[in-house]
Amino acid sequence: MEHALPGQTRGLHPVRGALPAEAAGRGVAAMAAEQRRELGRLSALAVYRRVAGPGRMERRRRGAPLPAGRKRAKAPVELRPGAAAAGPDAKPRGGPAAMPGGPRQAGGDGGGVSELLRRLARLEDSRQRAAELFRWLLAPVAPAEFLGRHWERAPLLVRRGDPGYYAGLFSTADFDAALRRGEVHFGIHLDVTSYAEGVRETHNPSGRALPAVVWDFYQNGCSLRLLCPQAFSHTVWHFLSILQEQFGSMAGANTYLTPPNTQGFAPHYDDIEAFVLQLEGKKHWRVYSPRTDAEVLPQFSSANLTQAELGEPVLETVLEAGDLLYFPRGFIHQGNCLPDAHSLHITVSSYQRNSWGDFLEKLLPAALQMALEEDVEFRRGLPMDYLRYMGVANSDTVDARRTAFVEKVQSLIKKLVDYAPIDAAVDQRAKSFLHDCLPPVLTQSEKVQSVYGFPARWQDGGPCNVDILITKDTEVRLLRHGIVRLCNEESGVMLYYTTENSRVYHKEEPKFFELDPEYTDSIEFLLSSYPNHVSVDNLPCETLEEKISLATLLFEKGILITKKPLAQV
Repeated sequence: MEHALPGQTRGLHPVRGALPAEAAGRGVAAMAAEQRRELGRLSALAVYRRVAGPGRMERRRRGAPLPAGRKRAKAPVELRPGAAAAGPDAKPRGGPAAMPGGPRQAGGDGGGVSELLRRLARLEDSRQRAAELFRWLLAPVAPAEFLGRHWERAPLLVRRGDPGYYAGLFSTADFDAALRRGEVHFGIHLDVTSYAEGVRETHNPSGRALPAVVWDFYQNGCSLRLLCPQAFSHTVWHFLSILQEQFGSMAGANTYLTPPNTQGFAPHYDDIEAFVLQLEGKKHWRVYSPRTDAEVLPQFSSANLTQAELGEPVLETVLEAGDLLYFPRGFIHQGNCLPDAHSLHITVSSYQRNSWGDFLEKLLPAALQMALEEDVEFRRGLPMDYLRYMGVANSDTVDARRTAFVEKVQSLIKKLVDYAPIDAAVDQRAKSFLHDCLPPVLTQSEKVQSVYGFPARWQDGGPCNVDILITKDTEVRLLRHGIVRLCNEESGVMLYYTTENSRVYHKEEPKFFELDPEYTDSIEFLLSSYPNHVSVDNLPCETLEEKISLATLLFEKGILITKKPLAQV
């Protein structure tokens, strides 16, 4: 799936689909032309093609065929006993688990997602909220079972038989409302796509995505991918802002609206862990194991693939409203709509570039820099004659000098571990994660106990209720556990935070301020005390003035909330 670059909206990547046989024979363009003849009018899609020409339409290159003889990656884990009860249209073929379960088994709350979020809001600890939401997302599969058997290993299909399980999360009505507000722009927030006769195309005009144009594209067989639905839906924003703390990695989303009997995307694999939540209608999916060891948990998404490059699917099923499909990065997938129903699904993703290798990319340069500064062995010169016996041309030469050179390199690499600033590298990754994060969604009680509900206003010719009166007896706590991170950097100690982030990916620069080193104990104290409130007087600062000053600063940044409102309206 295509990664959202800086400056673009936060979100996922395209879930490209397979081409049904009937549509493949006719083609989207032919079907559109036939429909225009029947309606006696000219569609926006036809006008765009006439004016812009085929060169304006994105054609992704097809991947090269898989050479014969390459090893396939290991097959997904075996079906657990009884899992095949998912229905006649589920064909696991020896791999991912297909989990049956009705509304009660699935953890349905009776009121859909809105009721779920209200229930989670009653939990004081944001870490517990995240864990409960993760449990609900996977139910009836236990999180421990999922993490042990499926996470980064094998797909999981959850059948719930509960069309209302995701009610209130996002709908076609929400999609339409976003278009009508005039905030959606082609290419930035919305992609119009098609996939026919093995060709994937993007049909984005420029400018705002007005309902008349967008729905005309849809009516003529194009799929609609809404990037960053959390920018347009408060519920999706709330959902992801909780879930991101469970992953410790950015949680993003895209929504995909596909007309009946069509598809918008080619087979491909992605660089994220994907959770497909079927919101409306139904969709036919096929999932394939990674074809080579190099494609297991890849760093980057693939190019579009052809049917000839695919083997047999390890999972083939029709997702219906309320169902869940998970597949790890590297698993090839394609989805197409059946003739009798449209499809609306949201794909929630995480763990993009969040591997050990990505961590070492931060750690090793820092370790080498410290070693160069502190250990003369890393600063000694290379042998004068090393070019004569080292290099590929000399790789088969038996030479004692080569052996000594290799042993020296190995010795320095082993020694490098002693200089690795592991905790500092973790803090740098955490700093990047906080920049990726959605800002927290406040409950009503949290709002009145925070700066966001403080009653300062202009009234009767002047400002009133302006003073934030924090005293030594004021009881405070962090708004969320995961909203701050202390980082010890060259320029000083920085406190990074998420409360002023944007709902659009990296629209804002990272939010931080420099903190005097003597205040770091107080930040650590607030973190260790969470979710309990502590009095300002208990902050481990030297003077009461410093305690009140720090608490006031954190309150003004939305990082701290008080146990009782500081002022009454």
